[in-house]
Amino acid sequence: MAHYAIGDIQGCFFELQQLLDKINFDPAADLLWFTGDLVNRGPHSLETLRFIKALGDRAVTVLGNHDLHLLAVAHGQDYKHRQDLADVLEADDRDALLDWLRHRPLFHCDQRFCLIHAGLPPQWDIDTARRCAREAESVLQSDRLGEFLKHMYGDQPDRWSEDLQGWERLRFIVNCFTRLRYCDREGRLALRFSGPPGSQPQGLLPWFQVPGRRSEGQEIIFGHWSTLGFVAERGCYGIDTGCLWGGQLTALRLDGEMYRISIDCPCYRKPG
Repeated sequence: MAHYAIGDIQGCFFELQQLLDKINFDPAADLLWFTGDLVNRGPHSLETLRFIKALGDRAVTVLGNHDLHLLAVAHGQDYKHRQDLADVLEADDRDALLDWLRHRPLFHCDQRFCLIHAGLPPQWDIDTARRCAREAESVLQSDRLGEFLKHMYGDQPDRWSEDLQGWERLRFIVNCFTRLRYCDREGRLALRFSGPPGSQPQGLLPWFQVPGRRSEGQEIIFGHWSTLGFVAERGCYGIDTGCLWGGQLTALRLDGEMYRISIDCPCYRKPG
């Protein structure tokens, strides 16, 4: 059995198929982990969702910000990029796909690796991350989903405290798992800046470089950060290599000796 993690797809279905051909994916035996953002902006979100859903227990995907955006649009909460999601929203199997999507985790671990979409704040150890993910997942999978989606968007609060409650607590948790790139040394999130390391405002660090990060020592796979590109640093592996933007789609083999396999992708979108 081969085990691969694959970076953000964002509706680039045919590129995913090319990558799976290149790694000789066997759906009867192999396991795929996806870093989230299965949909939006790319041309084939519907095909991507249907394919990964059909893989059943041969695929694990965590939720990304664009996946949550699809749920928000479907519940009438936000209309940005709606045209990119029309194929899903108008599909005959729309309800089954959306129900499957909202039951995906925010955080997944096996005996060696943890899988997230974006990042972890430095105050969280792995047990805290797991507990916080379960808090948010329980709401996303409940009849409170629509109510949560009304309160999901926003950049505050920007620092973790166990005293956080209600929608503010859930918003912070979801922002970490699905939007985080940079924070300061005290763990305050800086969610609006998405450029590559070296271009950020003074005082900000990539989340995985913050000194004293309590998740240090755990191997973590993440996506979300296309301007970062592939990175393997301090036990953290960033594998969003910008397929949507004309970069690459990357698979990282996780069983045995780790190695990267990528394919070149056409440019479906340009920044801005």
